[in-house]
Amino acid sequence: MKKTVAIIGSGFSSLSAACYLAKEGFEVSVFEKNESLGGRASQLKIKGYTFDMGPSWYWMPDVFERFFNDFGYKASDFYEIEKLNPAYSVFFENDKIDIPDSLEDIYQTFEDVEEGSARALKLFIDDAKSNYDVAIKDVVYRPGISPLELVTPKTVKKLGQFFGNISKEVRQKVKDPKLVSILEFPVLFLGAKPKDTPAFYNFMNYADFGLGTWQPKGGMHAVVLGMVKLAKSLGVKFQVNSSVSRIHIENKQTKGITVNEEFLAFDKVLSGADYHHSETLLDQQYRQYSEKYWDKKTFAPSSLLFYVGFDKKLKNVSHHNLFFDTDFEKHAYEIYDNPKWPTEPLFYANFTSITDLKTAPEGCENAFFLVPIAPGIEDTEELRSQYFDKIITRFEEVTGQSVQNNINFKKSFCVKDFVSRYNSYKGNAYGMANTLLQTAFLRPGLRSKKVKNLFFTGQLTVPGPGVPPALISGKLVAGLMID
Repeated sequence: MKKTVAIIGSGFSSLSAACYLAKEGFEVSVFEKNESLGGRASQLKIKGYTFDMGPSWYWMPDVFERFFNDFGYKASDFYEIEKLNPAYSVFFENDKIDIPDSLEDIYQTFEDVEEGSARALKLFIDDAKSNYDVAIKDVVYRPGISPLELVTPKTVKKLGQFFGNISKEVRQKVKDPKLVSILEFPVLFLGAKPKDTPAFYNFMNYADFGLGTWQPKGGMHAVVLGMVKLAKSLGVKFQVNSSVSRIHIENKQTKGITVNEEFLAFDKVLSGADYHHSETLLDQQYRQYSEKYWDKKTFAPSSLLFYVGFDKKLKNVSHHNLFFDTDFEKHAYEIYDNPKWPTEPLFYANFTSITDLKTAPEGCENAFFLVPIAPGIEDTEELRSQYFDKIITRFEEVTGQSVQNNINFKKSFCVKDFVSRYNSYKGNAYGMANTLLQTAFLRPGLRSKKVKNLFFTGQLTVPGPGVPPALISGKLVAGLMID
């Protein structure tokens, strides 16, 4: 008899784990509470517009490639990607900087802004590449069971960088505030302020400048569809609209789950749902982490999102756009240090219809606007409307065009929705931040210490937030389950 595994949730980490487990002969069933697969990477289709509801950046293509290679395939067997040029555009108060698609062109872009910065940037990126190689080969593919996992001949040489921070390192290389903001931007994917993020994580700058920004044809959900196709070919079964309300334990061992009020027996249970929520499915004595534990942790931001359909093509924008025309430090302070709605928020916008015309009706544009906000703050329709007015007015001013009378579709998504749709702790959007004290073995564990055959995966555990780390998390937990 094959060993049976129930997987709760169908995000990237769950899909990854499902594939690895099925490959090793497990009978795998995935249960998704929502109407479609993909977790936060689900898709919204309405009035001829197609929106990725969550992740929108395709970075670290080597991690995706490695995943599919593990099953004898290439990523291109399931979806197509193209490299974006510019990778993204950054708007400042009176300036715009386009980030090209090659390192040499990026060096020149920096030099044009600040004389001498090209040489400094090259040294910075060389170090970032070295860290990337160490991270991918020596750190992130470790399951976070022991601190000794981090001790290798290569990581020992990098020890000092775990105690420095990105903010300080960046400012040693460049002085111009615009260039500082561009170099600090990638660590926002890790969910913490640059001054609270270890300098070792500058490998994200290599992921940005060295590996480039790509776009899957059909959007990020195309990756989900590719992984689902692979999983089904390996025998994985999927059930949507299937809410799990309980994980059953007998004699400190999993016995199964309750799905839509029905008990189903399984040998092993893996939750790819929000870690905090997953533990609420257990009786109190089987939970590893208290409410006090979760409350003390540094969580990545939540987000105010807007999915907007315009009835015309827009000008002066790229596929990805960062609006840094306000105070970066103040916004960060209002997320992490004094949580409240930001006074003048930075925001991000992407327009996939610039790259893929099929994601909007002919002659139209689809837009995804994101405002980073503190998790757990008040969320009302009035606040959402107020902040849309703020960012769309600034968008018009900075890009030099009128768009407010060209909106024929708009939908918002915020803290309450992250909680209701994804059971997200405090409505966080990106999980737990990768600060020094929340790295590797210091994060919530992949394997329960209290219950046999109970496991966890996703952005609150190892290795951390982001889509590539989610793929890796699935592989790591599958390895523990197989062992």
